Amino acid sequence: MQSENVRSQVENACAERIAPLVEGDGGELWVVTADSETIHLHLAGLCAGCPGASLTDRFLVRPALQPLAPKAVVRLTTGYMIPPGAVRIGPR
Repeated sequence: MQSENVRSQVENACAERIAPLVEGDGGELWVVTADSETIHLHLAGLCAGCPGASLTDRFLVRPALQPLAPKAVVRLTTGYMIPPGAVRIGPR
């Protein structure tokens, strides 16, 4: 699968499934990288440093994204500092 296609699919899945729930809790969802090898998302806003981020990763992020790039390493980080090049994803 082409990297651009994976990124587009990841951004769509994030906008439709993940971002609405994250923003409902006062957080922000950012896509740092997304290709067939690595998917890196970042949580900011009220989700920065939240102890519930591991549950968000395990029960929301991974189930939504793993089918799009089954071999990709999925990484979820949190914090107030947004990684360079990250794109904010909002609900659609």
